[in-house]
Amino acid sequence: MSEEKRPQRTQIMTLKEVAKYLGVHSMTVYRLLKEKKLPGFKVGGQWRTKKEVLDNYLLKEIDKNAAPEPKKK
Repeated sequence: MSEEKRPQRTQIMTLKEVAKYLGVHSMTVYRLLKEKKLPGFKVGGQWRTKKEVLDNYLLKEIDKNAAPEPKKK
């Protein structure tokens, strides 16, 4: 029997899980999601975030903020 490969499921995180993952208060995550400063979507009135999307967003933000500023003459 050949074993079919299933597509890997992306973990969907709740607002509280995102807060714990980032090490911040849940109200901070709520505010950032509401202001669209973090990626997320609502399901039944509650915020959710795909872990993969959040990780990619954070890596881009880290790269953007870590880029050296051009030298001034």
